[in-house]
Amino acid sequence: MHFRYARHTAKLENLIYFYTAVLDFKILGKFENHDGYFGVFLGKEGENWHLEFTQNSEAPKHQFDDDDYLVFYPETSDEYNKILENLKKFEVPILEPKNPYWKDNGICFEDCEHYKIVVSSLKIS
Repeated sequence: MHFRYARHTAKLENLIYFYTAVLDFKILGKFENHDGYFGVFLGKEGENWHLEFTQNSEAPKHQFDDDDYLVFYPETSDEYNKILENLKKFEVPILEPKNPYWKDNGICFEDCEHYKIVVSSLKIS
């Protein structure tokens, strides 16, 4: 089974920059003006998941709370440390997550639309 998380945005270019620069995701595909939608697929090559961000003339109507996270599990300490370096380089503030589990087992920060992301320190080889 493959997984795609799709989210509508008014900041498509900002999100592309954030996820490729900070999390080192790759652009796996793009589309332009498909029934008025523009979009991008971001993720890691060879994985069975990716993020899709779409934009059109309508403003997004997001509703999320402090317990909503995208959680990523780096497979190596090099990958984890690279994300930490990128967070410092791009001056992305580290946040204290509401859920204490993530405080003990990862780092929390927000993307440019204030969606929370956790990069877990678990399962690193």
